[in-house]
Amino acid sequence: MTYLMFHFVFTLPAILLLAVTLPRPLAGIGDARARWAIPILCAIAFSYTTPWDNFLVANSVWWYGPDRVIATIGYVPVEEYMFFILQPILTGLFLYHVLVRWPQPDRASSLAPHAVGCLFWLVVSAVSFYFLFEGPDDAFYLSLILAWAGPVLAGMWLYDGQTLWQKRRTMLVAVGIPTVYLWVADAIAIYSGIWTISSDYTLGLSVWTLPLEEATFFLVTNLLVVKGVLLFLFGDHQPVQQVERTLDETPEMAGS
Repeated sequence: MTYLMFHFVFTLPAILLLAVTLPRPLAGIGDARARWAIPILCAIAFSYTTPWDNFLVANSVWWYGPDRVIATIGYVPVEEYMFFILQPILTGLFLYHVLVRWPQPDRASSLAPHAVGCLFWLVVSAVSFYFLFEGPDDAFYLSLILAWAGPVLAGMWLYDGQTLWQKRRTMLVAVGIPTVYLWVADAIAIYSGIWTISSDYTLGLSVWTLPLEEATFFLVTNLLVVKGVLLFLFGDHQPVQQVERTLDETPEMAGS
């Protein structure tokens, strides 16, 4: 199987199915922003992932079968650049299905989820950067993934952890199902020799037959997609607004 055939088997049919079965209009979800969320996210994902993935291939963290790709730009196959766009479309459309077909009521929450989520990903990022420079070689790929995604995920929780916590059940489904699907597709691609993951830079652990690092990659990238779309549709920087309201109310409380 070539890399292009991989897309014709796993990504493009799934995207087409999700697109043609998606109810229209989107039941008022996100208003006009619903039309722009996925295209904007694709542009961000492409820009942010391109230099990182070129670094991975240049340093032999993973590589592709030369006879399995059409051409390369830099170090990365053309089909891989396609993946940077196709994955956000696939997961984003699946999220829209969840939002339309399984609406969840918003639940009030305190500032705690925003603080805890941000702190968790900051710690993950700090540990990952440490292992990048001081850790063993076999932790290199996992550290690169978490150091690349962790700061962005922390920033999302800092921006509006309220919305993310309110939509947690939506996130569980919208992240979980596409992630499992891509795990299976990735395992088949590795087995077929479309791409190869270096044993020197991985821990040797696996989820089923899939290297832990690859499983982590698809989990965090789908987290980035789902959280990014949710914040674009519904985010309003709640934590900052609540702090500002508290500061505005303080003089009145003091005067009383």
